[in-house]
Amino acid sequence: MPIFRLSDRISFPPAHFASNSGLLAIGGDLSESRLLMAYRMGIFPWFSEEDPILWWSPDPRLVLFPAEIRITRRLRRTIDQGKFTVTSDTVFNQVIEQCARVRIENGEQTWLIDDMVESYTGLHKMGYAHSIETWYDGRLAGGLYGISLGGVFFGESMFTRVSDASKIALAALCRHLKKRRFDMIDCQVTTSHLLHMGAREIPRKLFLKKLESSMQRSTDTGRWNVRLDLPFDEPVKQGEGH
Repeated sequence: MPIFRLSDRISFPPAHFASNSGLLAIGGDLSESRLLMAYRMGIFPWFSEEDPILWWSPDPRLVLFPAEIRITRRLRRTIDQGKFTVTSDTVFNQVIEQCARVRIENGEQTWLIDDMVESYTGLHKMGYAHSIETWYDGRLAGGLYGISLGGVFFGESMFTRVSDASKIALAALCRHLKKRRFDMIDCQVTTSHLLHMGAREIPRKLFLKKLESSMQRSTDTGRWNVRLDLPFDEPVKQGEGH
């Protein structure tokens, strides 16, 4: 498959033209309008600081359907202890900065370079990007952020400073999305952590079909109000006690 080179014109080739690795295009910019178009088409940016802007649409695609979140008995006990609290859209900048910092501290590369942070912060101000924050003993312990369009939440990154903090943020997000009848969370690329939480791979063709349907819904912009709301009554998955 060819790798497309983007021009200044805000457009993308169809996502199904992506290579076997998932790489679709190179170049363009990180303007808010281009990013929103990309997500609506099943495309996202992912590159390191020394790279040009790279645009991807992997096959298979990792997704998490909100009703399929895996809540183990141990995680349920942790939540029910009430030591963690959850908020949303209160410290977006801190969440995205921590997502980058934790990766750097772990000796990993991060795609959250200054231009990326600036663009997603702009989307947050426009009401499209949201953060879910987990607090422990009054301090930010973990969280995640992503983009909300139609019936899909496009998860971008998550971090944890205290054990289970990011899992609790994801659990609270799934409850919120179920209440609002969202179709799915786009997890983009496969990780063992997300598989453990209930995410699963689906063919890109199926993902794009579901995405097209979800994009028919209107997008509610503005600040979210996500809470943990104890008791946390999400069901424990049968036979998953650890």
